[in-house]
Amino acid sequence: MPTEVALLESRALRGEQMGRVDVLDQVKALVMLPDGIHVRTEDVARYFEVSTGAVRRLTDRHQEELAESGLRVLRGADLHAFHSDMMSLWGGEGVESYPQAATQLRLYPRRTVLNVAMLLRDSDIARCVRTYLLDAEESLRTQYASLDQRVTRIESCLTGVGSALQELGPVLVRMSERLDSLDRKVEVTHRVIGAMSLRLADVQQDVVRLDGRLDSFARQLKDLRRRSGQRG
Repeated sequence: MPTEVALLESRALRGEQMGRVDVLDQVKALVMLPDGIHVRTEDVARYFEVSTGAVRRLTDRHQEELAESGLRVLRGADLHAFHSDMMSLWGGEGVESYPQAATQLRLYPRRTVLNVAMLLRDSDIARCVRTYLLDAEESLRTQYASLDQRVTRIESCLTGVGSALQELGPVLVRMSERLDSLDRKVEVTHRVIGAMSLRLADVQQDVVRLDGRLDSFARQLKDLRRRSGQRG
C-alpha cells in the first residue's frame, strides 16, 4: 500500500488517484463558482484553510502537473468572457459583489483541487483527503485480493472438472456403444417375438381345425356304434 509520503513525492501515484474527486466532499464541502465546474485560488485556499499565497506558490511550482489535471489561466478576452458568463449565471443577485480579477484568473476544476490536496503539505484538510484516498485504495486492494482468490478457486475447480470430463469421455463412449448394441438386440428380440406371434396364430388355427376334425370323427364313431347295435 502506498504511503502519504509516497503520494506527496510520486507524480505517477498522484496520477492514479485523479478520478477520486468524490473524496473532496467527503472531507469538506467544496463551494464551486456559479458554473458548478471551477473554483478560484481564493476558494481553494479557503477549502484547505491556508493562505492564497501558499496556493499560488504551490501552483507556480507544479504548474505543468496542475495544467494536466485541468488548471486554466484566463487573461484578456477569455477573462472578460468568463466574468460575463459568471455574472449571467449569478442571475443578477449579488452581481455587484462578484469579484473580478484585474489581469488574470486561475480556475481549478475538481481534479485540480484533488491534485493540490496531494501536493499541499501544510494543511490538515489536505492530509485528511490523502488519508481518505489511501484508505479507499487499501479497501479496493483488499476487495481485489478477495476476488482474485475466489477466481483462483473457481479456476482450480474448473481444472478438476476438465480432468474428470477427460476421464469420463471414454466411459461415456463405451456406454454409448453398449446401449447401441442393446438397442440392436432388443430390435432383434422384437422381430423374433413378432415371428413367434405369427407362428402361434397359425398353430391356433391348426388346433381349431384339428378340434373340428376330432368332433367330426367322434360323431362318425358314435353313428357307427349306433348302427352296429341296431344290427345286432
